[in-house]
Amino acid sequence: MAGLLSMRNVAVLGATGSIGASALDVIARHPDRLRATVLAAGRNVEALVALCVAHRPLHAVIADPAGLPGLEAGLRAAGLATQAHAGDEILDALAASDTCDTVVAAIVGAAGLPSTLAAARAGKRILLANKESLVLAGELLMQAAHDAGATIVPVDSEHNAIFQCLPDAHAHAGLRRIVLTASGGPFRGRQRGELASVTPEQAVAHPKWSMGPKISVDSATLMNKGLEVIEAHHLFGVDGDRIAVWVHPQSLVHSLVEFVDGSTLAQLGLPDMRTALAVGFGWPERISSGVSGLDLLTQGGRLDFEAPDLESFPCLRLAFEALATGGTAPAVLNAANEIAVSAFLQRRMGFLAIPALVEETLATLPAAPANSLEVLREADRQARHLAEQSIPRMAALA
Repeated sequence: MAGLLSMRNVAVLGATGSIGASALDVIARHPDRLRATVLAAGRNVEALVALCVAHRPLHAVIADPAGLPGLEAGLRAAGLATQAHAGDEILDALAASDTCDTVVAAIVGAAGLPSTLAAARAGKRILLANKESLVLAGELLMQAAHDAGATIVPVDSEHNAIFQCLPDAHAHAGLRRIVLTASGGPFRGRQRGELASVTPEQAVAHPKWSMGPKISVDSATLMNKGLEVIEAHHLFGVDGDRIAVWVHPQSLVHSLVEFVDGSTLAQLGLPDMRTALAVGFGWPERISSGVSGLDLLTQGGRLDFEAPDLESFPCLRLAFEALATGGTAPAVLNAANEIAVSAFLQRRMGFLAIPALVEETLATLPAAPANSLEVLREADRQARHLAEQSIPRMAALA
């Protein structure tokens, strides 16, 4: 099929995670158009070697330097010419290098920010799956992308839907509001009192999406949606009072965009990240993702929507408040949440302690202007330290 898309050399950062797996699935479907040239992972050397065997990249990076000998040995044993590297500095350098023109930014947490910024400053096409890059440093990232001519295509299904519904500046001029949809997570409909005994296993059992444990817990608390509100503000230049969230349990309508003339556009599809990734790789062309088309008749023929329960799931409220406060508040929100979710997954405190810990950290650390990466990193560091110190007390309150 003739088309506009030339060969793209792709760095997949976070290759061993669920989004990385989906990205590599799409890449493998288009060997004449897409090639994985850089694969990066955190600590899972065995999984990274297996991906190198399947995709034969030029470079493989393990974030933990202790994994470098194992990575080198695994690549030698497989007879691969792939170069092995370790550490954040080489990852940032590769993301900015001529080795790739497209970067899938799927490293979870604040650890994904430096490589995403490096790719933006180098003018890459960035398929952005790392929420924290925008939540922690949205203004800096978007400015860097603008200055270098980088293209940011969000691959969260919700933001990707908005991206598809707002293709040009004229559409933005007539925009009234954006509506992000949320599945409601595994505890939709439960009252606050019913959530006190939630276990990590229950929280990561998402009803629709296959995601890593941290993102799954964020979905269960609705913090995931709160972070997406902050992302949408930066990606599309829309203030928080023009962003709404609707709970939509079928997860078929990924977001809606309402215009001043009364029109509303929505993007629908099966809940599969490969659709959004294919949009990112091919845009403005459409390429096959491996995802079936949506037949609403076989999907039950109905679409339900409801308002989020902010009393049972206060993390969404906290995110709106952090966005309204501005400055370093979103960075504090994100950092405290990462500490809280980690503590919950380690069974060091309960599910309801997650929003409590985040709210206390936000109240304790006053927001400052977010005018440099150093300021944001310091706010992140302080929030993590404060949240970590508060865990024993939060656990005792549960």
